[in-house]
This record gives sequence, structure tokens and C-alpha cells, in this order.
Amino acid sequence: MEHPFGIDFGGTGIKGAPVDLEVGDFAHDRIRIDTPRPATPQAVAEVFGQIIDSFPASTRPVGVTVPGIVRRGVVHSAANIDKSWIGEDADAIFTAALGREVHVVNDADAAGLAEAEYGAAKGRGGLVMVITLGTGIGSGMIWDGQLVPNSEMGHLELDGAVAEATTATSAREREGLSWEAWSERLTAYFRHLERLFSPDLFVIGGGVSKSWDKFGHLIKVETEMVPATLQNRAGIVGAALVAHRMAGIED
Repeated sequence: MEHPFGIDFGGTGIKGAPVDLEVGDFAHDRIRIDTPRPATPQAVAEVFGQIIDSFPASTRPVGVTVPGIVRRGVVHSAANIDKSWIGEDADAIFTAALGREVHVVNDADAAGLAEAEYGAAKGRGGLVMVITLGTGIGSGMIWDGQLVPNSEMGHLELDGAVAEATTATSAREREGLSWEAWSERLTAYFRHLERLFSPDLFVIGGGVSKSWDKFGHLIKVETEMVPATLQNRAGIVGAALVAHRMAGIED
């Protein structure tokens, strides 16, 4: 099983699988384990070990998504995980714990890379912005296939508030907004991104993308906009792709 391994580390669950980068999909069914409480680096590393040990034939590098800002393997924010992550060299911690090369990447960046390589943005040049709508708003910016990391577009200020506080899927659910009312907020948000970045394509991810037919046509922007296609596989696939590239493995 000579495939790189992807692990999607989230606030509630940790999922992993080897990934066939020829097709951009799992090479074996993924395994999921609840995120430990507290989700300290050491506790999470133990769960990673359990997942990796379930695939003894897999020996390639491991990519890990982290719900936070990542610079050169060091975690700089921790929104939904233990604050002890901040300032930690996650690459080094996990490489030592798992006994193989490990590279971490922001979760939205991983999803963006996967969509650009295998999904809705495959073959598209220019600036692609992959925006994930969920508890918050995640973003992955891809320029001609190259990742521009840690864009954090959910943190933009919009009408005096942080955009994700009023525009994420969680805001629609919390306030009981209709699809039409929510789409007005999304229109304002995406028009703001248009003014700042003039993208060539928006790709909309997150669980709500399954309901694209209910709201996609209601968002009024000039930029082409399409739903993500990899859905909950994007994080694992993108993480494995990062590990493969960072390790410098020849195809």
C-alpha cells in the first residue's frame, strides 16, 4: 500500500486514510476516532498513532490538517482545539510520535488544494478561492495551482462585524434565516471578496454545499461560482497531497 496518508484533524473527530493520488480518492476506507478531550498535541498524536497502525502496509509520509494557522509546521492559532497547540512545531511532534515524515497544513488550505487538483477547480488557472461554509468560514486561495496559505477570509470585517459571525452556516441556523435571507448576506460577502481579489472562480465547500440547489442561484456576483465536489473527502485528500509534495517524492 504505497500511498501517502491523510489525516483530517477536527474539533470533534479525527479521520484518516491512505490516498491514491492518481485518482484523488481514498485507497482504503477511512477510519474515524473521536477527538480527545482535552485535544493536546500529545493526546492527538496518540490517536494519530492508532489510525496509522490500522494500516500497517502504509509507510509513506503523512499529511495532517489542523484547524488553525500553520507556518512552516508551527501552529499559530487554535480556534476549536486546545490552546497548548499555539507555538508548537506540529511537524516535529508528529514526525517523532509516528516515526515517519509528517507535514501539517491548515484544514481549509488542504480542502482548497484537493478541489484544485481533483475537484471543482481542476484544470482552472488564475485565482481560485475555495470558501468553506460551516461553523465558521474557511478559505483556500490557489493561484495557478499553487497554494497561498493561511488566507483566513472568514475573519474579514463586513458591515462592522467579523464576516463568519454573521455569514457562516452556523449563523443561518442560529438565526433561523431563510435561504433567501442568508443568500443576501452571502452576496455581500462574496462581492467584498470580488472587490479585494478579482478572482477567476469561487468554489463553495462545507456540508451546506450539498444544498447548493437551494441557495447557489440566489448569490448575485459576477465571478463564476460552483459547489465543491470532494465534500468531506477534501481534507484527507489535500493533506496527503501536501505530504507527498513536501517530501519531494517523484511520481
